Amino acid sequence: MIYRPAEKTIETERLLLRLFTEEDAPEVSVLCNNFALYKSTLNLPYPYTLDCALAWIANHQQNFEADKLYEFAITNKRSGKLYGAIGLSNHQQHHKGEIAYWVGEPYWGNGYGTEAAQAIIEFAFKEKQYHRVYAQYFQSNPASGKIMEKCGMHYEGTLKQHVYKNGAYEDIVYYGIINPFH
Repeated sequence: MIYRPAEKTIETERLLLRLFTEEDAPEVSVLCNNFALYKSTLNLPYPYTLDCALAWIANHQQNFEADKLYEFAITNKRSGKLYGAIGLSNHQQHHKGEIAYWVGEPYWGNGYGTEAAQAIIEFAFKEKQYHRVYAQYFQSNPASGKIMEKCGMHYEGTLKQHVYKNGAYEDIVYYGIINPFH
């Protein structure tokens, strides 16, 4: 993982994580306007319009510079193709943050989510000096949990029927990791 603070980018073997721009909004709206993605995410609206994408992207730069939230586009570092998004919150008082991610359905199963999550966890620990990183997923979306496990995160608990979505209650599963570099 190579972090370039001036550019606000993270480079991995195959990916470039960078800030979103307004030019990404049409592709974001296409990737996010997908019921399969909607049903496995907590806050993604459906249908997902161009206005949704523009509104979401609007505060990324400001949040990043204020050290509130770091949101990156997951892109192919050679072609620039947009695959998805990954974010890291910053709870400065407690030296921790939550990662959250989505990958567009055409790109599922290629390891992009895992590669991006590993880079963000390293960014949190080495660059931002977090003590802890955590994540949550719907139990009905075990693929997200596999990403967490591959990144060295450990199961911490399940909140039973914690979220009501699409006419049913969903269990939320929590994973976390303590900074191994301390």
